[in-house]
Amino acid sequence: MENLKLHFVKSIEEIGQNPWNGVVGIENPFTRYEFLHGLEQTGCTNEKSGWAPYHVAIYDAGGKEPNESSQNPLICVVPLYLKNNSWGEYVFDWSWANAYQSHGLEYYPKLVTSAPFTPSSGKRFFVSEQFANKIGELLEFVTTRIKDEAKRLGASSWHILFPTESENALLGGLGIQSRVGTQFHWYNRNFESFDDFLNVLNSRKRKSIRKERKKVADQGITFTRTEGAEISDQQWEDFYLFYQSTYLMRGQQGYLSKDFFRSIGESMPEQILLINAIQEERSIAAALFFKNQDSLFGRYWGSAADYQFLHFETCYYQGQEYAIEKGIGSFDSGAQGEHKIQRGFEPIITHSNHWVAHPAFADAIKKFLNEERPHIESYRKSAEALLPFKIEESSSKE
Repeated sequence: MENLKLHFVKSIEEIGQNPWNGVVGIENPFTRYEFLHGLEQTGCTNEKSGWAPYHVAIYDAGGKEPNESSQNPLICVVPLYLKNNSWGEYVFDWSWANAYQSHGLEYYPKLVTSAPFTPSSGKRFFVSEQFANKIGELLEFVTTRIKDEAKRLGASSWHILFPTESENALLGGLGIQSRVGTQFHWYNRNFESFDDFLNVLNSRKRKSIRKERKKVADQGITFTRTEGAEISDQQWEDFYLFYQSTYLMRGQQGYLSKDFFRSIGESMPEQILLINAIQEERSIAAALFFKNQDSLFGRYWGSAADYQFLHFETCYYQGQEYAIEKGIGSFDSGAQGEHKIQRGFEPIITHSNHWVAHPAFADAIKKFLNEERPHIESYRKSAEALLPFKIEESSSKE
């Protein structure tokens, strides 16, 4: 590793669109340059929001500086943020922060590797193709440097949120504690229509879903699906009002700005889908989805008022229909939501990894995670038992 040069950068612009996407790719909408840059340039990820960019860039430098990038190929990047809160992470560590505070210690700042405001699993350590066979060495190298930098900054810890299963295993092997959680994902078993999907459910759940969909239709509500490039200014305006209303009901402000949504609508439209609910020729609700060839991701939604079953129809059934029509294999509908089980969303295990600088707290958190794991795994099994599939279908995920 002696020819490698690692830099911590305070803006993704310092790395650049082509080098970043050249290593990371654009298949995952939440780690491509356009999404992360959009967050930065619109002020969603900065020091004020508690998400100060601190990305890792590793160059095959041969002793040269990265401003000579034409001669110094970028070979590894890691999204990284210096955080002064725990908002927008979806892996909850508030109790850890409180424990630190009760002992007169500072939990913030901390370092976080994730796709901000996005509880979606995916790669977190990206290596160029020519270095792919050295992922283990590179991961050890970068984790050592990040931990050293955390100590230099006075950061309490480093958290890697929603990595892949293989990354989780590698990080665990390096002594970075593993934590598990659950989400609910839907899988398209080569269904030819929504009715085809309903036919694998037991009779009671099948009738329940049909009843819910009819209740929505009986309110005179119809739906439009608009691909990213075709989303109008008025649609963005309406969607943003709906999005903010979801948070205002809880006395909060949405994390993301109108400018951010417009930014990604322009820079990565091929990975965006907007579904609008229409009543009396007026949009009354909307859900924003992201997508790639293999997966649909349900992310943000809101409505003008409370309509019976409208959330389920807009966010789940419309997404399932779209995935079936487009031959998309899986539908990640976001964090939490036991109500998804009866709609065919299956419980899966998610991962996060945590390194804590303070030895005594590291030991305490390790014990907590070891005690928490069997409860999470038991919960997943219990949730799986509640799935609405016919008995012959329940154990045959394709």
